[in-house]
Amino acid sequence: MTISIGNDHAGTDYKFAIQNYLKSQSIEIINHGTDSDESVDYPDFVHPVADDIENGKSDLGIIICGSGNGANMTANKHQGVRSALCWNTELVALAKQHNNANVLSIPARFVSVEDALEFVKVFLDTPFEGGRHERRVEKIAQK
Repeated sequence: MTISIGNDHAGTDYKFAIQNYLKSQSIEIINHGTDSDESVDYPDFVHPVADDIENGKSDLGIIICGSGNGANMTANKHQGVRSALCWNTELVALAKQHNNANVLSIPARFVSVEDALEFVKVFLDTPFEGGRHERRVEKIAQK
């Protein structure tokens, strides 16, 4: 499995913790995020993650910014990307089960690093339920 990760300055510490976890699981990581806490523009680090999803270079993406909103909006501009802004594990599970989310957007200023790591674990471990949800997911992308 390959995961692309992108973050702005608000998410750098979160990214480092998530990368350590993913490495411990033998998951390949493509890092598109900043490694600094100096102010940057989140779209510059999120578009490459979404491109990786669109092009099949990555199986999943994780994006992190202060509120999670800007990163989420940016990622969802790409066809084939279903990014979910989540701030608790229940939302993460539902995003995967019902919406087949392929990108997890984490709001760094509103959750702890420990919470973010739990979100990543749920994101990786929760399968898409398919069934009635498949029909709905197929209607998401504009054609």
